[in-house]
Amino acid sequence: MTEKEIRSSFVNATKGDAARLKLPLDFAETPWEDLDFLGWVDPGAPLRAHLVVRREDGPLGVSLRVPAAGRTSAVKTSLCQICLTPHASSGVTLLAAPLAGPRGREGNTVGIYVCVGGAGRRRSRGALAGLVAEAVDVVDVLDPVH
Repeated sequence: MTEKEIRSSFVNATKGDAARLKLPLDFAETPWEDLDFLGWVDPGAPLRAHLVVRREDGPLGVSLRVPAAGRTSAVKTSLCQICLTPHASSGVTLLAAPLAGPRGREGNTVGIYVCVGGAGRRRSRGALAGLVAEAVDVVDVLDPVH
């Protein structure tokens, strides 16, 4: 995927927001053949994250909000909804995406619990087939045009 394709793929960000987002520092060396999706925290805005999924009709991107650091329990475990791996609560975070269009402007969001640091991307290879279909359904809710 090219930088232009990624920037134009976001369904819940304005063109200006997509133009301003910072791609991963190692974007030029991204091993596309090894990835089911690309996810990263914006190096220029640490409370923003981005997720881009490849689809047959082109990439589809979603901008996410990262919560400010909060208290977590070392005793409880949480499940990453991408790699389906349990972690200590401090190893999983809730990322929220504003909905596209008027509902998003009203503050409505959808969220997903994911591994901190993108570890799920490395573990999810092969296990993601059903989740990609589910993610596409969620993104269709985000993007009323699809």
